[in-house]
Amino acid sequence: MVVIQKEHIESIPVLHLVNHDQQSDKLPFVIFIHGFTSAKEHNLHYAYLLAEQGFRVLLPEALYHGERDLQLKEQDLYLKFWEIVLNTIHEIKTLKNYFSKMELIDEDRIGVAGTSMGGIATLGALTQFEWIKAAVCLMGMPSYVKFSHWQIEQIKKQGYSLELTQEKIDRELSVLAEYDLSLQKEKLANRPLLFWHGQNDHMVPYIFAREFYESVKDSYSESPEKLEFITDQLAGHKVSKSGVKATVDWFNKYL
Repeated sequence: MVVIQKEHIESIPVLHLVNHDQQSDKLPFVIFIHGFTSAKEHNLHYAYLLAEQGFRVLLPEALYHGERDLQLKEQDLYLKFWEIVLNTIHEIKTLKNYFSKMELIDEDRIGVAGTSMGGIATLGALTQFEWIKAAVCLMGMPSYVKFSHWQIEQIKKQGYSLELTQEKIDRELSVLAEYDLSLQKEKLANRPLLFWHGQNDHMVPYIFAREFYESVKDSYSESPEKLEFITDQLAGHKVSKSGVKATVDWFNKYL
C-alpha cells in the first residue's frame, strides 16, 4: 500500500509517497517537479506508480504555485518564470539534503524529473548537482538563454511591455547561462537522460529539446541506451500515457 503524506520541509510544501512497508527504509529517491501554473497534486499518478515500484518520491510545490500561490495574475506570474525555475533548482538540493540527513534515501540512486517548467528545472539541476544519477525531461528543454529570447519575442508579439532595460535583460541572461545545459554539455557526464516531447507543443517548442538531444547524441556512443528521445508526433503540451509509463520504466532501469 502506498502512503501519501503532506509535509512541509524547510517551508517547502511537498507530497511524500512511499510504500507503507518501506517508510523507514533507505530507498532510491525521485523528486518530480510540476509545470507552470500547475500544482504538485497534478503529478500524483507519476509518484504513485514510482512508489509502487519501491521508490521514495517527493512532489514539491513550486514558488508562487499551489499552497504557495500569491494570487498573481498569469502575466505577472509569467514574468517570474525564471525566478521560479532557479528557486526550484535550489530547493531540489534542500530536499535531497533533508532526506539524506534522515538516512531515508540511497544517495547513489537519486533521480529528478518534471513536466514542462519542471522538465526545464530538471535539466538546469543537472548543471549543478553531480549526485543526480538519472533524469527525465517531459516537455521541457535545457537551452535557458535561447528559450528566454523566444519568450521575450512571444511577449512582444502579444503586445505586452516588458518594462525591462536591455542592461537588466543581459544581466538576467548571464545568470541563466550558469544553468543552461546546452552551454555546458560536459556536465551531463553521460548520465541517463530521457526526453519525451510532443511535436505539436506550442508552449515549449519541440525544436529546443530535439536540437540538444542531437548535439549530445555522439557523446553517448559507448552507451547509447542511456540517452533517449521519445517523440509523439500527434501530441501538444500534454504527456501521453505511454510517456508516463516510459518515465517509470526509465527510473526502474537506471536507479
